Amino acid sequence: MARKVQVSELEAHVGYWLRFVSNHVSHAFMQKVEAKGVTVAEWVVMREMLQTGPINPSQLAERLGMTRGAISKLVERLCRKKFVQRTAAGRDRRYQSVTLTSVGMALVPKLARLADDNDREFFSHLTTEQQHDLVRVLKDIVYRHGWKDAPVN
Repeated sequence: MARKVQVSELEAHVGYWLRFVSNHVSHAFMQKVEAKGVTVAEWVVMREMLQTGPINPSQLAERLGMTRGAISKLVERLCRKKFVQRTAAGRDRRYQSVTLTSVGMALVPKLARLADDNDREFFSHLTTEQQHDLVRVLKDIVYRHGWKDAPVN
């Protein structure tokens, strides 16, 4: 006769509930931004570029905790969509900076409103204090583990 193995319940894990919430919140946001023609990763890059202004792709990769290859692919896609433009620095064409185009600049605030709306949709039932406490706890976990890569997936 097989012995029944005792294991913890799936729902007993904090990670289970974090993933449950994250999946739903992230999926809803993904659908909203994709309806505007960008991926979540592209949105993260564009939002960072709004803050930095013209920036070298390697610096952008470092700021977002992404590889240079990943940033290069994202920038290329954003250039094809006319949201970002590359500019060579002087005579050295190897050094480039990237910046939002006027079209990209106009799109970022619209996408930011979608992010704000998404937060309201999922978290407005919490008091402001509860929202701050939740963010504080999540940030503590991030800082304790030294995570630096932007959540783009």
